Amino acid sequence: MANEEMRKGWSIGGAGWVANQRIFDAVLGPCSDELLEAATPAPGQRVLDVGCGTGTLLEAAVAAGASAVGVDISDTMVAAARARVPDATVLIADAQVDDLRDGSAGGDFDLVLSRFGVMFFDDPVAAFANIRRACVPGARLAFVCWREGENAMFTLGTSTLLDRLEPQPEADPNAPGPLAFGDPERVRRILHEAGWSGVDLVAVDTVADFGLDGTDGVEERLEVILSGSLGRLARAELEPRLGEQGWAELVDEVRDELRSHLVDGVVRFPARTWLVTAENPVVTAGSSEVVP
Repeated sequence: MANEEMRKGWSIGGAGWVANQRIFDAVLGPCSDELLEAATPAPGQRVLDVGCGTGTLLEAAVAAGASAVGVDISDTMVAAARARVPDATVLIADAQVDDLRDGSAGGDFDLVLSRFGVMFFDDPVAAFANIRRACVPGARLAFVCWREGENAMFTLGTSTLLDRLEPQPEADPNAPGPLAFGDPERVRRILHEAGWSGVDLVAVDTVADFGLDGTDGVEERLEVILSGSLGRLARAELEPRLGEQGWAELVDEVRDELRSHLVDGVVRFPARTWLVTAENPVVTAGSSEVVP
């Protein structure tokens, strides 16, 4: 089944996003703001949020007066989004293969949004073609994804754990995952092959600030690390060997690593992203449309 490994991974990993929803909303808030400013959901629009997570963008779309539908492969996050945004329709669905024109999703979308939710498809061309088929002519697509190159969101505070684990094989940069859309030319090619037009990528630099309510952000960043895939792997491999006390001491070392990288007394760093926009072409008389 397409994206089956991702489905299994997010069923587990989604619990960390739900538990740390407040942290993620604060840290990724500037990215959400940039995306919403570009997309401008409006009253009466039908909005689709792909990889909707715990419902941050859905909440904004509903507040703007739009009719919002969210899809995600994580049952845990879908449940959280439904509770958070009762006026939205939130579905467990795979945007690569599920027909978003039928059933509860309904299709006819005017706007498609995603905040870091579209980089995980086995076949991204097929996924974006499937999404486009659920849109009206002239519909707009807007999403944010991580840029290529060094990105502290995935490295800061991880060295202590990585040094204790067996070396991992070097990952394919284009494999499904959070950094899969770092190459702008690859993103353009995917969207063009999927039938989208007017593709544009703008480099956006915001600040990921983990200092919530006056804290230094160390515990907040630590929670994100430990609940993520690396943290879960490290605990599963190392705690049985180190014992409960040894694991606790290792976690304290991670805290020390984070404290050594404070900026003005807080865990904060640049968040380097692409803001990607495109349109579903309007088919005029005498023209033809090719759907992959």
